[in-house]
Amino acid sequence: MMKFALTAPCLFGIESVLKKEIADLGYEILSVDDGRVVYAGDAAAIPRSNLHLRTAERVLLNVGSFEAKTFEELFEKTKALPWEDFIPKDGKFWVKKASSIKSKLFSPSDIQSVMKKAVVERLKKKHKTDWFPETGASYPIRVFIKKDQVSVGLDTSGEALHKRGYRTNTGIAPLRETLAAGIVLLSGWNKDRLFVDPFCGSGTLPIEAAMIAARMAPGLNREFLSETWTNLLERKAWMQAVDEANDLLDLEVQAQIQGFDKDYRMIRFARENAENADVANLIHFQERPVKELASSRKYGIIVTNPPYGERLEELQEVYGLYKELGKVCAQLDSWSVNVITSVEDFERHFGRQADKKRKLYNGMIKTTLYRYEGPKPPKGGQGYGHA
Repeated sequence: MMKFALTAPCLFGIESVLKKEIADLGYEILSVDDGRVVYAGDAAAIPRSNLHLRTAERVLLNVGSFEAKTFEELFEKTKALPWEDFIPKDGKFWVKKASSIKSKLFSPSDIQSVMKKAVVERLKKKHKTDWFPETGASYPIRVFIKKDQVSVGLDTSGEALHKRGYRTNTGIAPLRETLAAGIVLLSGWNKDRLFVDPFCGSGTLPIEAAMIAARMAPGLNREFLSETWTNLLERKAWMQAVDEANDLLDLEVQAQIQGFDKDYRMIRFARENAENADVANLIHFQERPVKELASSRKYGIIVTNPPYGERLEELQEVYGLYKELGKVCAQLDSWSVNVITSVEDFERHFGRQADKKRKLYNGMIKTTLYRYEGPKPPKGGQGYGHA
C-alpha cells in the first residue's frame, strides 16, 4: 500500500501528547517540531488520524518540502512538486493559508498567489489542459515556512479537528477541545479515579474526559473534507475506520466525572453539550461554588480552567477564587490538582508551588498548566465515587 508523509499541527506545548497519540495508532514518527508532528502512514492513516487524534488541529497530507529565499525559487520549486499525483483534473484547489516564521518570504498573500500560479502551471502541463472546471472535490493547500524551509500539504480535515460538533453553547473564552483533551491526558487521569472540574463552564474538560473514558473517537460525529478524495482514498478506508472507532466505543463504561460551576446557566449549557456528545450519562453536573467543594474520597483528581480575569477590575475576584481553590485543595491533600491559567502569580494566590509547570497556549492566550501531584491510588483503590 502507498505510504504518505502526514503532518499533524497542534497547539504549542501539546506536541509530546500528540506524538504519543500518533505512535499509539501504530504510525512511525518522522519528526517533532514546535506545534507539529510529522509521521508516516498508509492511505488508511488519513481517516484513522482524523477520527482518533484528540490533540491534533488538523491532518495534512504532505506534498513536498524545499528551501526558498526568493519568490522565483518558491515558484519553480512549487511547480516541481508532483501535484498531478494528488489533484485530479476536475479538482478545486487554492492556497488556503500560508504562514511564515523567521524567513525571507513573509507576505502570506504574495506566497499564496505565487504558489497558486505554480500549481496551475504544473497541472496545465500534466493534465494537458488550459482550463480547470474545478467542479470536483476540494483540495485546499496549506503552506508553512520556517527559516526559509517550505512545507507544503493538502488539508485532509476541512474544518479544524477541535470542532467536534458537540459544543453549541459556551461561556467566555472556553478551552479549545483539543487543548482540553491534552490537559486531561497530561494530568495522568484514568477512568477509575474520581475526576472533578470545579469551574466547568460549558463542560469541555469533563466532556473530553468522558470521551477518553468511553474510548470515543473525537471525530466520530463529524465529516472530513478528504472523504470526497476518491482519487486517493477508497470509500472503504473511511468505512473501516468508522467501524474500528465504533468497535472501540464503550458508553457503558464505569467512570465518575463531575463538573461544578456557580453559574446555573453554564451548568445548563454543559448538560446540553454533554448530551450532544453522547456522554451525558457519564458526567454529573451541579451548580456549586468552589468553596463548597469537599469529598471523603482520598484519591481524586481536579482538572480545571478557572477564570483568568481579562480586566484589571476582575483580577481581585479571580485572586479570591484562586485562594478559595487553594484552601479546598489543602483539605484534599492526597488529590492531584491540574490548573490552567494565564495569571502569572497563580501559585502565590493558590498558596503552594506547583510540582510541575508547562507553558500552553489557549488560542492566542499564553497560559501555564500548574500540576500538583498527589500519591498514586492503589489498584482498585478509593478514587471512585461522588465529591
